[in-house]
Amino acid sequence: MKQTKGLKGDKMSIIKFEFNPKVGIDNPALTLTEDTDCEGVGEPRFYLLTKDNTETFGFCLHEELGFQGHIIRQIELGGVAQRRGLQDGDRLLQVNGHFVDHMDHVRVVQKIKASGNQVLLAVLDGDSYEAAKSLGRDLSQMLPDDIRPRLCHVTRDKSGFGFSVSCPEGTKGTFQLSVLQDGPADRAGVPPGSWLLELNGDSVKSYSHTQLTKKLKQSGNKVTLLVASSAVEEFYRLRGLRVTAALADTSWLPFKVRELHLVKGPAGYGFLLKEDDCSSGGVGQFLWDVDVGLPAEQAGMKEGDRVLAVNGESIEGLDHEQTVHRIRAREDQVTLLVIDPAGDEFYHSIGLSSLQFFEDSEPASGSCTPSLPSRSGSPALCDVEVGPKGPVSWLMAAANSIEIIQSQRQEEQTKLCQAF
Repeated sequence: MKQTKGLKGDKMSIIKFEFNPKVGIDNPALTLTEDTDCEGVGEPRFYLLTKDNTETFGFCLHEELGFQGHIIRQIELGGVAQRRGLQDGDRLLQVNGHFVDHMDHVRVVQKIKASGNQVLLAVLDGDSYEAAKSLGRDLSQMLPDDIRPRLCHVTRDKSGFGFSVSCPEGTKGTFQLSVLQDGPADRAGVPPGSWLLELNGDSVKSYSHTQLTKKLKQSGNKVTLLVASSAVEEFYRLRGLRVTAALADTSWLPFKVRELHLVKGPAGYGFLLKEDDCSSGGVGQFLWDVDVGLPAEQAGMKEGDRVLAVNGESIEGLDHEQTVHRIRAREDQVTLLVIDPAGDEFYHSIGLSSLQFFEDSEPASGSCTPSLPSRSGSPALCDVEVGPKGPVSWLMAAANSIEIIQSQRQEEQTKLCQAF
């Protein structure tokens, strides 16, 4: 390894990794295989960052006046990001398969935070990014269409689960699914010909066909599958990346995190917050005594919902008094992320946090908050207030975790940055 200077404007030095095929999957040089074009525009690079609860990802995400894009800065020496190969000045293009270059900085920060301890990032080096922008290239077209596996929850009917499994004789962990048209698996979103990666939250890599069949029989009437198309499986395999449920497309799941925006009326919000035991064994904050006709009920609140976040910030680790303080932080309105008991139990059963699968879409002009992505039959966003300020309340809440710095390098230069 050798030292190299950072990009212009950065006084720190960073470590530059060089490709070594002997290093294997920990080698950070994970790039698309196409050659760079004659215009000097490189190709996106993909990094799967995994940390434990005591670590950070080891980088800051900046938005800087005079520079385009979401910029990777302040890479921690020896941290997760530096070990994987992120470089100072890289521009962030994707978070867990979602194109983010066009998004507001605060929304991108929220997406990374919601990823928990694992996040898949696609980046482009700073010089290539600026070159592509100057050429008017659509950066989203430089990325694969869909690199996410799919998480599906299948309920058995009289005919069974509606799929069959094939496996090369004498092998383990290689299972391809044949899906019955209009059967339970098809209705649950399982793509025909997809590869099975996990069953009920457990990897099938070590299973024989007999063992898998036994596990399916033990699943009862419901089973959760993590599946990937051949293209998605190949994408991860060629880059030495492990496909996990944390990266999955969950749009086909019946369990949704809901966003509720409440504006206080003369009689208050109309609900009771109660601390109680969670299905996970811990303690959570639950919503009860929802009064008919008051703001909480009008916003879509249901008795038994568990609160996941208040005003854009997770309440994980907070006690009852701290949560109440968060809710009362604004005098006349509050935004809550909640999940119903069935959804709460489901995500716990597969070992994942429901909060990491809350995905906001582009806010429509005049709407108060970003809407949840949904297909036909999915719960819709319930919103009490629609006003001219757009999604300001949500963004300002998230901005509580963003440091706004007045830079001395350029007069009146403003920079948004967030450490991960």
